[in-house]
Amino acid sequence: MTADHSEEQVEAPTLAEEAEAAKDFLRGLLAAFELQGEVGSEELDEETVEVSVTGSDLGLLIGPKGQTLTAVQELTRTVVQRKLGARSGRLLVDVAEYRKARRAALERFATGVADKVKAAGVPTALEPMNPADRKVVHDTVNAIEGVTTTSEGEEPNRRVVISPDDGS
Repeated sequence: MTADHSEEQVEAPTLAEEAEAAKDFLRGLLAAFELQGEVGSEELDEETVEVSVTGSDLGLLIGPKGQTLTAVQELTRTVVQRKLGARSGRLLVDVAEYRKARRAALERFATGVADKVKAAGVPTALEPMNPADRKVVHDTVNAIEGVTTTSEGEEPNRRVVISPDDGS
């Protein structure tokens, strides 16, 4: 056999193809755990697709502080990449709108801490967070005048520090 696969060009799949592969995997995951749910997808922008599982009693797929959901998302990305040979866009997975609720809660929390930092003039370090949660905090706080954010530490203990803005 002289077939040389190293010269084959793997064409990047479309977001729709990635979404279908992800939905197939998630339907299989629901079946394996004997859970009931609907699986859908939505293209959020030109390079991001979100695949969502909706239904009741899906907490098993979310886990404490979303840790299981993070693992499910990574597994889904890996399965899609292996099935399609490549990945072109960002693939997000949400279960029971957990990420949407988490984002809203983080935005409220970050705004509250930013208000306290502005009033007291003292920087505040938040608890360690995953990169996605840190981005929400940075984006939320950086839209508020009078405060700024930095990240410090190393994964998995990287945290956001909210500080008064010195106006420079």
